[in-house]
Amino acid sequence: MTDTLTAPRRVPSAVPASRSAARRALAGGVVAGPLFLAAGLVQGFARDGFDFTRNAISQLALGEAGWIQTASFVLTGALLLAGATGLGRALRGGPGGTWGPALVGLFGVSFWAAAAFPADAGAGFPAGAPEATVMSGHGAVHMFGGMIGYLALCAAFVVLARPLAARGLRGWAIASRVVPVAVLAGFTASAASVLAFTAGAGLGLLWLSVVLARLAGTPADR
Repeated sequence: MTDTLTAPRRVPSAVPASRSAARRALAGGVVAGPLFLAAGLVQGFARDGFDFTRNAISQLALGEAGWIQTASFVLTGALLLAGATGLGRALRGGPGGTWGPALVGLFGVSFWAAAAFPADAGAGFPAGAPEATVMSGHGAVHMFGGMIGYLALCAAFVVLARPLAARGLRGWAIASRVVPVAVLAGFTASAASVLAFTAGAGLGLLWLSVVLARLAGTPADR
C-alpha cells in the first residue's frame, strides 16, 4: 500500500478579521465626538437667539428645529456604543479590557438619556423663553444623566491610561490621567460660565476620539 503525502491545510486565522472588525467599531467612537461638536457649532450659529456664552448645546434640542439636536444625541450615543464594542474587542484579555469599554458604553447611553429627557429652556432660548431656568422633572433627569455620563467618561480615561502605558505610550497615559481634571474643572466652573462647561464637555469628547484612535492604531504587543 502506498502512502499518499498531502500538504497540511491552512486554517484561516480569525485574528485579522477580528482586529478589522474592532477597528471598524472603534471608528464609530472616534468620529462621535467631532461629529457631535460640529453639529452643535453649526446649529448654534444658525439658530436665532442662541448664544454660546449663555446657552448650553443641549438646549438646541428645544424649539421647532430641536429635532436636529435630538437626532445628534441619538446618533452620537449609537456611535459611542459601537466604539465601546470595538474597544472591548481591541483590549480583550488585557489591561482595561473590562472597565474601559463598560464606562465608554455608559457614556454613550447618557446621550440617549439626553435625547429622551431634554434640557430646560432658559437664558432667552428658545425665543421667548425666560432668562431664569426653572428646573423641571425632565430637565433634572437630563442634568443627572449628563453628570453620570461624564463621570463615567473621566473614569474611563483613567482606566484607559493602563493599556496606553502597556503599549509604550507613557506620555499619552499621563495625559489620559490629567484630562479628567480639566473636564471636571470646566464642569465646576459652569455656574460662572457656560463656556467653561462647553469647553470641558468638548475636551472630553475630543480626547476620547484621540485615545480610541491611538488604541486602534497601536499593536497590543508594542
